[in-house]
Amino acid sequence: MNTPARLNALATAVPDHILRQSDALPAAARLFSKQAAEMSPQRLARIFGNTAIETRNTCQPLDWYLAPHDFSERNGLYLRHAAALLQHAAETAIAEAELAPGDIDMIITVSSTGIATPSLDALLVQRMPFRDDVQRLPVFGLGCAGGVQGLARAAALARGQPGSNVLLLVVELCSLTLRHGDRSKSNIIATALFGDGAAAAVISTDAPGPAITAWGEHTWPDTLDVMGWDAGNDGLRVIFSRDIPTIIEQDFQAALDIFLGRQELNCRQIDHFVAHPGGAKVLDALEAVFGLPLGGLEASREVMRRHGNMSAVTVLFVLREVYQAGLQAQQRLLLSSMGPGFTAAFTLLETD
Repeated sequence: MNTPARLNALATAVPDHILRQSDALPAAARLFSKQAAEMSPQRLARIFGNTAIETRNTCQPLDWYLAPHDFSERNGLYLRHAAALLQHAAETAIAEAELAPGDIDMIITVSSTGIATPSLDALLVQRMPFRDDVQRLPVFGLGCAGGVQGLARAAALARGQPGSNVLLLVVELCSLTLRHGDRSKSNIIATALFGDGAAAAVISTDAPGPAITAWGEHTWPDTLDVMGWDAGNDGLRVIFSRDIPTIIEQDFQAALDIFLGRQELNCRQIDHFVAHPGGAKVLDALEAVFGLPLGGLEASREVMRRHGNMSAVTVLFVLREVYQAGLQAQQRLLLSSMGPGFTAAFTLLETD
């Protein structure tokens, strides 16, 4: 039996600007109520109120989002802020693992909210004293599923090369994708939901921490239009299908049962559900699937309340929230998220 990979350390980082929903709503009203006749102030207030979000962190001040910006400007800000946030998270995680940057053998970087060539990990190699033979794997396009899938890929690499230290980096600057002139409901909902953040984790077979024991995915056919980006001159336009909660209600259970069944488990044997908080309706649907009471995904809802939806990063914030609440011996944690494809991703962790 292969030695399991373990999550040795996990750190998060957010930009300095705090956006209160009470400030975001009137700003959005000024912007969208003039542009879209059907978007009345009352309807906009319902959209923002239904998110259950109080604050978010953004890499730019509020006034910046009220003016038009082209893709070149947005992506330049993405490169600058993403590198800074990743450096902060990486330094913290490496220190918590009682390692130095020179001890890291591989870096996996997950992000879908900007374009970086050289990749973000290459930028970080210039900012931190990693070895010049450190291996790098940038991953783009996983969207909200990227945190769960990234952890799975890191575990597979660590298990394939026992004794190596793998650094997982995840950063999403979702706020930079909000489009000034886009009147679509998807963009308006994104304006109410999206925040910015980063996370870093150290994974290896040789240090303590919860074992990453299994992972899996399920991609539904004919669902490419459910979630993703549409590239335009002024940046990336978000694609959200209104059917996402319905897909979860009708189809997620079967995918989950298949994954857990392969591990000879069921939902009753999971101690902590670490779910990506895509939105309030999504969490309602997931709680029903997991057999939890309404509001049972407490850590997911708390992260969403404080930080909003940060795409791939968010589930790692939820995992840290569960960590800080305290884990007991011999507990199972199920990480889950959904992203473009349309794909459900699962990763199972177990404490000793």
